[in-house]
Amino acid sequence: QVQLVESVGGLVQPGGSLILSCAASGNRFSDSAMGWYRQAPGKQRELVAVISSGGITNYPDSVKGRFTISRDNAKRTVYLQMNSLKPEDTAVYYCQILGTSYWGQGTQVTVSS
Repeated sequence: QVQLVESVGGLVQPGGSLILSCAASGNRFSDSAMGWYRQAPGKQRELVAVISSGGITNYPDSVKGRFTISRDNAKRTVYLQMNSLKPEDTAVYYCQILGTSYWGQGTQVTVSS
């Protein structure tokens, strides 16, 4: 029914930046809240950013001030701009249509010198 396709992550130096994208199929993107999660080895999956259908955003303290979630409804795409990256940000990042079982495939982000 719905498919979410994430962009490729990558290797970033500490202090660097990276942007992820997540493109949704279908035509119900604009009325859906979206989220980005991450999961590192040995850790539980963590919600790092949410954006409502109206563009209201929220972040946990771990990424607040460094990460920005945004959406382009015309492109049915949600983005995660990550700045001032730290090694602790290393994880597989997943997008999700909140309240559903629709997830992106996951993309690896590694922050290392």
